Amino acid sequence: MPKNTPKPDDRSDNVEKLQDMVKNTIGNMEAAEETMAFSEGKELEAIREKNARREASIEGFREEIKDETEARKNGKV
Repeated sequence: MPKNTPKPDDRSDNVEKLQDMVKNTIGNMEAAEETMAFSEGKELEAIREKNARREASIEGFREEIKDETEARKNGKV
């Protein structure tokens, strides 16, 4: 039976993946904002709350992009 070993940590494309995640999240926020025009009450509030969480996620992604970019410059990736 083969032994399961973890894959090595490959951070070489993390910046690109994080940038894609930012773009996708912004797209989801824009789609949600369009939906808000046809929403009311609890549904409208839920969309607002979710977009607030998405905004926080985008900020986190951007911080990670900065960290990963710095790691690349320092040869750690």
